[in-house]
Amino acid sequence: MFHSKLINFITITILIFGLACSNSDSSKPKSKPQGRTITPESELIFLDTGGSIVSSIGIAIADEQMERNQGLMDVGQMGFDEGMLFIFDESRPLSFWMANTPLSLDIMYVNTDSVIVRIYPDTTPFSETSLPSGESSLYVVETNAGYALKNGITEGMKIRF
Repeated sequence: MFHSKLINFITITILIFGLACSNSDSSKPKSKPQGRTITPESELIFLDTGGSIVSSIGIAIADEQMERNQGLMDVGQMGFDEGMLFIFDESRPLSFWMANTPLSLDIMYVNTDSVIVRIYPDTTPFSETSLPSGESSLYVVETNAGYALKNGITEGMKIRF
């Protein structure tokens, strides 16, 4: 008799504990981890081949080696009209990848004359595939995926910041 009461007590305790755990989980709002965030500190303007303004974005600037190495890695979200401008010390062929980057991006390589020489649209998050510039570049602009297409930004256009 004592044995069956003990088993019933243990069974009821397990059920109550299980319900309490499931109720506490459901009462908490479920959200995805946001990761790092960026804060735009300047504005970048896209210009068509005639020099007219096409669009603009707020940009965080990565002009030091450590900032360039980190880029948008671990950034969980970014406003559609926000991005990052990478400024290098010298013009040379560059190559980026998407390792540790959860956002799909448009990556635009820009030469010393501020001309966009290569665009990689809708990059694959977390990919380790190399995305080379193809030409010497001094700048790289990263925006949310689809920004270039939505705003009609193409290779040959210019940037100003």
